[in-house]
Amino acid sequence: MRIGELAERTGVSERSLRYYEKQGLLTAERTPGGHREFGEWAVDRVIRIQALFAAGLSSTKIGQLLPCMRDADGGPSARATGRLVAELAEERERMDLLIRDLIRSRDVLDEAIGMAARPHEELVGP
Repeated sequence: MRIGELAERTGVSERSLRYYEKQGLLTAERTPGGHREFGEWAVDRVIRIQALFAAGLSSTKIGQLLPCMRDADGGPSARATGRLVAELAEERERMDLLIRDLIRSRDVLDEAIGMAARPHEELVGP
């Protein structure tokens, strides 16, 4: 598939896909005319890259991680090292802390919404 179709199927801009390729996160074959051609596997790869970026990982970290994953089933590979596993565990702990902070912030916001809604409810009535 061409880059435009991959962008449409994944919801990722062509510009981002070219960036992924430049960073070594995604590879494409080239047609004789120089156009990028991606296999079906690229859809899963792009979705996985997006999820890892959303989790806060850098493109460098993602580049280290992707060779350890299979696109079809996400299983581990022999390229996963103990060091990489430890680094990823640290990333997970960082995410857990962020999640706890977000939940705490959401709880404070819920309380503020509840307090702010009271006068409005009292003015409007049941």
